[in-house]
Amino acid sequence: MGTVEGTSMKNKVIITCAVTGSVHTPSMSPHLPVTPDEIAEQAIAAAEAGASILHLHARNPADGRPTADPDVFMQFLPRIKQSTGAVINISTGGSSLMTLEQRLAAALLAEPEMCSLNMGSMNFGIFPLAKPDMVWQHDWEPQLLEATRGTVFKNTFADIESILKQLGEGCGTRFEFECYDVGHLYTLKHFYDRGLVQGPLFVQFVLGILGGIGADPENLLHMKRIADKLFGDQYRFSVLAAGRQQMPLITMGAAMKGNVRVGLEDSLYLGRGELAPSNAAQVARIRSILENLSLEIATPDEARAMLALKGGDRVAF
Repeated sequence: MGTVEGTSMKNKVIITCAVTGSVHTPSMSPHLPVTPDEIAEQAIAAAEAGASILHLHARNPADGRPTADPDVFMQFLPRIKQSTGAVINISTGGSSLMTLEQRLAAALLAEPEMCSLNMGSMNFGIFPLAKPDMVWQHDWEPQLLEATRGTVFKNTFADIESILKQLGEGCGTRFEFECYDVGHLYTLKHFYDRGLVQGPLFVQFVLGILGGIGADPENLLHMKRIADKLFGDQYRFSVLAAGRQQMPLITMGAAMKGNVRVGLEDSLYLGRGELAPSNAAQVARIRSILENLSLEIATPDEARAMLALKGGDRVAF
């Protein structure tokens, strides 16, 4: 079992970039990557800007709707792998409108080094993003947002067990454990105590999603305090903050010896009222902040060592 404190790289910061996600829609920003070419180009540029991990979803290239189709993933995954050394992290979250089987299909085909894993079922409300004055390019956009008012993102204990068995045990994939509230940390501890997950854990504190813990400094401190209590030196944490709280809270997380996640999945903006022109722009912004705080950025291979990943040569694409 790996020990985080035992590594000489313990003070380096891993930058994850979540390139497109399934929260935002094309009408919200012209810079949101939609087609496989756009996703590949922005992912590669984000890696060149300093992202060690690329967190990836797929979209229907015709209209930008989130999709779990493995064929779409395979239009950009090989290109990203061939062009960068970054760790590829495939979402198992997809969206609340997808079945578990749909959400796992691409990851089971690709057998990546890393996948995201939401640590519980929850309300996941993105319907407030449907502003009354928004002009929509596609009918599906407001419909998808409104659907989250009455749906639940489902990840039961049985679902999590299945993901751990199929991807973790079956493919050698390790996980970005996405914890949207304090209870999710205790759920992760349950699986840790059962021996179904091993350290070093990579725990993503997710703040600011309606239905999860709020994007407040006090909540970040509390999540860190509880994770320290539960996992000691057997974990690394990263911070994800939705919307306008992205840069302030991830900077705070880095100052607390954590790692950071940026990307157009989490926020469409670079600053107040300024749409980010690309994922790479957000990566460059946080990299500059971190370096000005005298923090070193982890390379992809250093991230692999820090998180005990299997290596890019052992993926299936």
